[in-house]
Amino acid sequence: MNTALIFAGGVGRRMNSGSVPKQFLELDGKPIIIHTIEHFEKHPMIDSIVVVLVEDWIDTFRKQLDQFGITKVASVIPGGKTGQESIRFGLLEIERICNTDPSEVIVLIHDGVRPLINEQVITDNINGVKEFGNAITVVPSIETVIEIDNDGDIFKVADRSIYRLARAPQSFYLADILKAHRRSLEDGTDYIIDSAMLMRHYGAILHTVEGPIENIKITTPMDYIVFKAMAEAKKNGEI
Repeated sequence: MNTALIFAGGVGRRMNSGSVPKQFLELDGKPIIIHTIEHFEKHPMIDSIVVVLVEDWIDTFRKQLDQFGITKVASVIPGGKTGQESIRFGLLEIERICNTDPSEVIVLIHDGVRPLINEQVITDNINGVKEFGNAITVVPSIETVIEIDNDGDIFKVADRSIYRLARAPQSFYLADILKAHRRSLEDGTDYIIDSAMLMRHYGAILHTVEGPIENIKITTPMDYIVFKAMAEAKKNGEI
């Protein structure tokens, strides 16, 4: 069983979008979160979707699922106080409803405001988990990475060819990622939002899959402008 966990429990204060959370900003009359979910809805290897959402917008979102013909969403639940808590709530909900051994359930954890993915990266994540036990989507570092000292001076210029930027989806067997979250809850390490960082913290060897470079998280007004430009260029066949 392959399940997408879409978390969108934040309100996006950096977006300066007024009373509308960033995941509900629209492009071509469709909210960003629907653009994102459609990739998983249309993918033949995805069986179900669980969404963790800002609570006040759940009713609106349910109407949008009907409006845009989304049928794979099995559950929509409120988010927690932190990103890590929201993801944990989503994982527990998948465990509750899946009726399957958690060691056989593959979960693709993805941001609701990361709509510029594609079918191939979802396929690669699922196959990566089957082969290696996990899959972390990455993109090449296309800028120079530097280390600085306490005075702000450059200490080291890194070889960017060996560096990657972690993106999403980040995918695991449900049993493995839930075990890490439960350990984190016991240890008090509830500040680790990124799932790859959490798994690495508990000793997991992580496998990477290459994703599209445009797979950005829409967090700021500039990100939204880039999203609109990319969508328009694809529509017009320019890229």
